[in-house]
Amino acid sequence: MCACGWRGAAEYPLDWATIGDQPLYEADVDLTGPLADWNAHLSLVRDKAAPLPEPLAALLVEITEQLTATTADAPLAALRAVGVLERVAARVGREAAGVLCDDGASAETVATGLGTTRSKALVLLLTAQER
Repeated sequence: MCACGWRGAAEYPLDWATIGDQPLYEADVDLTGPLADWNAHLSLVRDKAAPLPEPLAALLVEITEQLTATTADAPLAALRAVGVLERVAARVGREAAGVLCDDGASAETVATGLGTTRSKALVLLLTAQER
């Protein structure tokens, strides 16, 4: 099941007496069916989400690569960069959510566009109103 309310249609019964306390990934359990259902759901969520413009997507990949490389060589610098990104993301996120609020976007529309739950989208929109 997913936070969005989705539940897989198929059931995959487990023998907990055999599994015991071990995690499913360590137990001798075939997870092919549930994982296929989950991946299909995630694919649908991604397909409905607002697409990122290609230059922005490429930039985010580049930032990720640069931060990963910097973490190995200069972890303090990487941590500082992450702090800067968090502040930028928070500010721009409030501005973007504010525009959506001003445009009258519903929590459902925002949730679908972000691939998240209605409650998380509502929190984003309410936070933006405090700007």
